[in-house]
Amino acid sequence: MVDPSPKPGDPATPGDVASTGDADLESISVDDPKVQRMFLRLVVLGLLVGVPAALVANGFLNLVDTIHDWLWTDLPDDLGVDTPPWYLIVGLPIVGGMIVWAARSLLPGDGGHNPLTGLSIAPTPVKYAPSVALAALGTLPFGLVLGPEAPLIALGSATGLAVTAWVRLSDPEKRAIASAGSFSAISALFGGPVVAGVLMMEGGISLGRKLTPVLVPGLVAAGSGYIVFTGIGGWDGLDPSSLHIPGLPKYGPVGWGDIGIGLLIGLFTAVVVAIVHVVAHANVAVGRDRLRLGPGPMLLVGGAAVGGLALAADALGADPTDVLFSGQDSLGIVGSDLGVGVLLVIIAAKGLAYAVSLSAGFRGGPVFPSIFLGIAIATIAINVFDISPTLAVAVGGAAGMAACTKLLFTPLVFGILLVGGPGVDTVVPMVLATVLAWLVTMALDRRLSAPDMAEGPATG
Repeated sequence: MVDPSPKPGDPATPGDVASTGDADLESISVDDPKVQRMFLRLVVLGLLVGVPAALVANGFLNLVDTIHDWLWTDLPDDLGVDTPPWYLIVGLPIVGGMIVWAARSLLPGDGGHNPLTGLSIAPTPVKYAPSVALAALGTLPFGLVLGPEAPLIALGSATGLAVTAWVRLSDPEKRAIASAGSFSAISALFGGPVVAGVLMMEGGISLGRKLTPVLVPGLVAAGSGYIVFTGIGGWDGLDPSSLHIPGLPKYGPVGWGDIGIGLLIGLFTAVVVAIVHVVAHANVAVGRDRLRLGPGPMLLVGGAAVGGLALAADALGADPTDVLFSGQDSLGIVGSDLGVGVLLVIIAAKGLAYAVSLSAGFRGGPVFPSIFLGIAIATIAINVFDISPTLAVAVGGAAGMAACTKLLFTPLVFGILLVGGPGVDTVVPMVLATVLAWLVTMALDRRLSAPDMAEGPATG
């Protein structure tokens, strides 16, 4: 779920996003010079925020990749082995848990938003940024099953507030500028401002017209920030992140069987993601309430459990790296020659590792593991029904995102960008599968909703 509003315990600042002074935007005419000056100032500040937030996001993603390569490629090479040995597969997630524990207990901010409660786009104060960054660096490259989207949103938000610290802003304006930084940062992950813009808009749609002051500077920040990757004039820019899966064959025309299989993929994806969240909430209840484990022991036990699940999958013929990590770099599994049995092992182990990572207190985003699970389920359909891999990527990726975020339009845009031009005709089965995944998710959420299982701050 994507939640634009702060909750108790969120790293957020108070204030109504739509307020201008003592008045509400809904009661003020857009022709009012005061409102026009406010928008102009927010647009200018959004323009200033975009590039720094994009640079911070790019630097963070590169640092995650560097640490990942050192831990999982260079370190095994130094040990004289071709693949990570068992003690690294188990030990590195435990070390990651120690780092997250330190970030949450020694620095203000509790490491950022708890991923078990969804994907938050609430503002992040500047003083929380070190805790967010360190907790994410202890999670993402160490093999835990969470994605980079949540820390990027938080770091972009903090960057926006830091860049505009010299400007006197009201609380509503601070929220708008913080969101602008998040826009720009998340655009660096999704390969442009389109998915980021739709995500932020759909996540805050309940605000209605109140969302406008956030969207305007946010879109400006995302556009200006993406210049860092596209380049300008004689500068080529930095290498952009791209989630597009290359080499997919052109799909079309749409068949009745494809629609039926797409609906099955949407259904099973929603059920699997719902089971993951039920298991995650149950893990919190067992660890915190029955075993009386504090935040530190929960992180260490969780790290060991994730590593153990990867080893178990390895023993059953799966690649342990398909179980570890967010799955963002493993979306090409759709083009693999894995059999149905191995795929089922990966889905089961990945789902359990995802549930553990959500519940043990690690910090990261919940979206990409769900996307991976959707694509893995769709890959089974390739083997069983011989459907197009392009259709599998589009339908599985969109259904996985919808099941996690409870959004509709963002997953569809994301699915189209995943497959690119060869997958234009996947829109019909993708829309139907995504809507079904969304409906099933909402129905299961009402039936299986659990009480608040947030683990609380790691204060010792």
